[in-house]
Amino acid sequence: MERAQERGSAEDTGAPAAGPGEGGAALELLVHGVGGTTPEAMLNDPRTVRVTGDDVAAVFRRADDADAERRAPGQRDGPVPEAYVWCNLTSGNGTRALWLLLLPFMVVNLAHWMRPTARGRPRTVRLYGVLLRLAGLSLTVLLVAAACEVALDLAAWQCAGTGACAARHSWLGFLSPEISDGGWWSQPGRRLALAALVPTALTGLLWYLSLRTWSAYESQQPLSPRQDPGTPAGPAGEEGDGGTALGRPGFWYGRRLGARLRAAHTAAALLTVAAAVGSAAARHDRESPEPAVPALLGLLLESALAAAAAVVVWVVCRRGRAERRADAALDTRLVRWLPLTALALLVLSVVHAGWERPGWASSGRLPGDETFGALGLAQGLLVIALGGAARVLHRSDPDRRAALRGLAGPAVAMLACALGGVMSGGVAQRVADWLDGTGTAMPGPPVVLTWQASAIPPLLVLLLVLAGWLARRAWQLAREERAAVARDYAGEPADPARTRRIARTRALAALTDRGPRIVAVTSGATLLLGAGALVGALVTDRTPGEAARGSYAVVHGAAETAQALGSWLIGLGFILFVTWGRRAYKDASARRTIGILWDVGTFWPRAAHPFAPPCYAERAVPDLTWRIATWTEDTGGRLVVSGHSQGSVLAAAAAWQLPPATRSRVALLTYGSPLERLYGRWFPAHFGPEALDRLHREADCWTNLYRLTDPIGGPVRLSGDDGPPVDRPPLKDPLAYSRTRAHPLPAPILGHSDYQADPVFAEERRRLLARLRPEVPGPRHTGPSSGAVPGPATRQAAGGASGAADQGRAGRSSP
Repeated sequence: MERAQERGSAEDTGAPAAGPGEGGAALELLVHGVGGTTPEAMLNDPRTVRVTGDDVAAVFRRADDADAERRAPGQRDGPVPEAYVWCNLTSGNGTRALWLLLLPFMVVNLAHWMRPTARGRPRTVRLYGVLLRLAGLSLTVLLVAAACEVALDLAAWQCAGTGACAARHSWLGFLSPEISDGGWWSQPGRRLALAALVPTALTGLLWYLSLRTWSAYESQQPLSPRQDPGTPAGPAGEEGDGGTALGRPGFWYGRRLGARLRAAHTAAALLTVAAAVGSAAARHDRESPEPAVPALLGLLLESALAAAAAVVVWVVCRRGRAERRADAALDTRLVRWLPLTALALLVLSVVHAGWERPGWASSGRLPGDETFGALGLAQGLLVIALGGAARVLHRSDPDRRAALRGLAGPAVAMLACALGGVMSGGVAQRVADWLDGTGTAMPGPPVVLTWQASAIPPLLVLLLVLAGWLARRAWQLAREERAAVARDYAGEPADPARTRRIARTRALAALTDRGPRIVAVTSGATLLLGAGALVGALVTDRTPGEAARGSYAVVHGAAETAQALGSWLIGLGFILFVTWGRRAYKDASARRTIGILWDVGTFWPRAAHPFAPPCYAERAVPDLTWRIATWTEDTGGRLVVSGHSQGSVLAAAAAWQLPPATRSRVALLTYGSPLERLYGRWFPAHFGPEALDRLHREADCWTNLYRLTDPIGGPVRLSGDDGPPVDRPPLKDPLAYSRTRAHPLPAPILGHSDYQADPVFAEERRRLLARLRPEVPGPRHTGPSSGAVPGPATRQAAGGASGAADQGRAGRSSP
């Protein structure tokens, strides 16, 4: 691929700038959607140059258009195509495979942004954020507790303390009192101290990934709404937020909260390890008839750990996001000393546990296994409280389109907790089976994890029922759609097979709108089954099979089956998870598939969990706003942002961040867009009707294209009260029903892809450019300039309106 140095403005190169009387420069900025692509495919040209950006995200043009602004106006028929390629932000190198470990963190972070719209409820809004941050903190503790369960309890305490188990695993021999003949490392406290390296290393890895990805993705300075693009970025006032928080100066720059949460979660993880190491020694000292000094030291250490944990919770609850300004300040002392204090307490716990204690032997499970039950109970209570807060907020400003009537956030938070529990239980169960295949030498993982695994088969049965309901609903919709297909292609020779195929595609695409019901049923069932598993573990303190022994044969058989099948399924899931991650690390195509998940899940800033995968929009949105603002300022030209799928969401977010004067000179062309269908329903506080309506008023040069066969894109449902309607009638798909001269072979059903193949795309782009009036360029600033847009291969270049024609058309009114 050819690369070019960043080019200056027309004035910098000495080339004449096009003025309004000449029609002005015209640029189409293409933004791709999920899954990624290449600049060559976006621009339909094998020869492209990088105009500005780096290897992670950059703006490209055709090599022939590299100096388009320096040419005399009228030398080309349409706008200059330019492609913003951001797919490496989510599917770049092999380290992205590590992000699979962070999946529960990403899901709980999504729940934070699903808050309902609210009026006059600032305290409830703040409570909603606090509850989500606490849920995120509980997931960090759960993950590290699972690592402690594997390394400290199963390996160091149970297996190394059991001669038969240690004999099967020679690498544990030096920790076994029998095999090492009472070696120095064979004392339980020292075994725990050594095993603590595993969860401590995991904590260090999470901290490193969070810090490194913030520097690489989220440290981009935003463009202030009232800032001239030629001046350094800085804080701004509260005006001009476009009716949504996405327009606020600090929305895409949360350095302060991110650093606070990173410090708090790192400290919480280290304190979890310290508690796992020190609790066993402290309990032994309290029960020992030896002098009370060790017991007193253990009590003081446990008190210090409890006090530090209280500080961590206070830090998480104390401060939320500051979006009214770019919050660049840091709580330096807190960020530095909170993790260091936790690390110091961990070192003290290790020293205390490793002290000589003659006669101490490990038996049973490691003290502290009740942690998993306490975490499950706390997460359930947090989700219930979150549901109450969400309900209050939704009632203050009802939105009939909001998913689950405002309860989407609590439902997704419940799924995040369940996912964390499944991953934790899966790791513990697999390691226990590996260490003690017969299940007779070791007590195994905590009982509550076995009960949680036993809840998986009933949940899968429910999911199969839901799948059957969806299949039946799709069949019904397909039958209903056949008549609509016949009307849409009236006059064409009837082809029943073709009609059924189109109707079936439309019906499957419509199933996306049933997503809230699936999430609601799954989340509710997960909450009930989790509560039942917790109660069963606490009441019986035995596995389901053992607890059901002596009852009716059918009950005992069902319990045994659920326990065995759940253990097998959770182990299979863990193996598939590891295999998928390993394949993604080595295979770029598999990494791109996982990247689709990150494209959707990591759009939002890390507001609830600092260890979630990084927010690519905190890099992409500033990239787009700076590019749009500098190009329009330097050329005074007209610019159309063409966003497909997730690219349309980035385009809207960038438009909200633009200064009002710049926003009025930019048009939006969205296609296959989930702005209302997914984002408007699931994230109503940020993409609800009020926010989208405000964007329409301030940038009414906006057209949205969609198809009935598209499972992702849909209408934005805005009226034309504040300007021309945004939505065009749904595009025909396929373009031709039967064979024609233009389509001698059967036209494909395109669904979510290849919108630019439809002639309507070029037509709407011409109309948008005609409604924009070129302006006299402002003062020049050194910086990149470009112009552009085309489309993929098979697509015909759209013709742009000439300057005279533009002036003869009705211009848009100022917002």
